[in-house]
Amino acid sequence: MRILLVEDDAVLRDVMLRRLRESDHRVDEAASVEQADHLWRVQAFDVVILDLNLPLSERAHAGLGSGLSLLRAARARGDRTPVLVLTARNRTDERIAGLNAGADDYLGKPFDLGEVEARLRALVRRAAGSEDQVSVGKLTLDRATRRFEVEQTLLELPAREFEVLWELMTPPGRVCSKRELSAKLSELDDLLPDNALEAFISRLRKKLAGSGAQIRTLRGLGYLVEPQE
Repeated sequence: MRILLVEDDAVLRDVMLRRLRESDHRVDEAASVEQADHLWRVQAFDVVILDLNLPLSERAHAGLGSGLSLLRAARARGDRTPVLVLTARNRTDERIAGLNAGADDYLGKPFDLGEVEARLRALVRRAAGSEDQVSVGKLTLDRATRRFEVEQTLLELPAREFEVLWELMTPPGRVCSKRELSAKLSELDDLLPDNALEAFISRLRKKLAGSGAQIRTLRGLGYLVEPQE
């Protein structure tokens, strides 16, 4: 998953970054409303983790002075990225305000990091309209365990190849453009070049031999995973 983590507590942010990156997620971080607003506008994310209690910034006068107004601004411009709100404010009225502003789920601090990951997976799954397990041919993706299997045998993949196949299987049959895949795999200021992406696709095609699934190139559109004829 490509995740935007918006949290001003440096210690908590570092702990969450380490845990999420150890799970092979790509995470961009923001400590203020301004940073988060910029990242959210220029980069596509699978899910956003948002602290409501953010410090005011120079743009407070523009309606971006808190996590709640940041969320409202994103929804007002039509951004439907799933949002998990994390906050020490655990009062019912504030929980309701967060959900009314467009949050998809809510956790009060302190929280368990394992539960955070489980909720993120559920939000992305819900947004994609897909189940925990999806299959093409003999290839199966289990999103809950983050495993690819071919006839119940684990398919070992390096992190970036894993992410490419994950995107192509969420859900199967969806056409992913080169730009979309590159954005999910790139650092913010270092877009993955086309030849690197093509190399990942080439290696995946070899590893999927005999799986009953294949990656097809649609010229000018991108790639998709489909059953092998």
